[in-house]
Amino acid sequence: MGMKNLQGRTAVVTGAASGIGRELARALAREGCIVLLADINEAGLEQTLELVKQAGGSGETFVCDVSRLDDVTKMADHCCKTWGRVDLLVNNAGVASTGFVGDIPIQDWEWIVSINFWGVVYGCHAFVPGMKRQGSGHIVNVASAAGILSSPEMAPYNATKAAVISISETLKGELAPYNIGVTVLCPTYVKTDLLERMRFTDEFQRKCSTTGMANARWSPDRIARLVVDAVKKNRMYLVPQPAAKIFWYSKRISPCAFHGFFAFIMRMGWGRKVMYWLCRLGF
Repeated sequence: MGMKNLQGRTAVVTGAASGIGRELARALAREGCIVLLADINEAGLEQTLELVKQAGGSGETFVCDVSRLDDVTKMADHCCKTWGRVDLLVNNAGVASTGFVGDIPIQDWEWIVSINFWGVVYGCHAFVPGMKRQGSGHIVNVASAAGILSSPEMAPYNATKAAVISISETLKGELAPYNIGVTVLCPTYVKTDLLERMRFTDEFQRKCSTTGMANARWSPDRIARLVVDAVKKNRMYLVPQPAAKIFWYSKRISPCAFHGFFAFIMRMGWGRKVMYWLCRLGF
């Protein structure tokens, strides 16, 4: 059904100290939401809270490491005691890692899975029961077009974001009887500070990612406004950029041809040239 009116609704946003999380908090504040801002960056949270207040909203901060179930559970308990309900959960916190399978250190796999995958699982595990009891709510899971496209040299990021998409698709059916909506966000490059914690195995990957971020045409604010609209309309898939839509539709029409193309350019030695060209275009 969607939550057409967000005035007075309660919302939890993880990864709220910067980027998409921060702009989502501001967008929700403009809609009249009361927002709990969660992140491990306490200073960044305080800055976001000030922006929320400037936007005419209200809220509070909660220092939370989404890779720790105890932290997420304590946050959910706090919301229950303070508000009595949570209308909107945004699982946004995430990190990135690049490299070829076999070259990427296992520690990097464990790190990205603990945040991108378990962070979403813990968020849903802690908040879904309360939403079921109240018989309403909405969950926004921030994935990535990488979870659809599965580009070379991004296996950990691809895998965790694909898992987030699958979890979201599962929840769509499971939560429908309780009037709980689900939206999964799948953007390409957005101008955020993701690079600050991103891990690389060689300099090309750093150069490629830095170029893509520098040429990104979409701002977190623009993405945030689309997310709010998707929540109101109860849209499941939000694939914002035209390039992401083209790739997504291409894969849906012929998965074998889509992945065969990637295999072909990698076999011909053109893979990195094509990836860098796309990054220069800000895709």
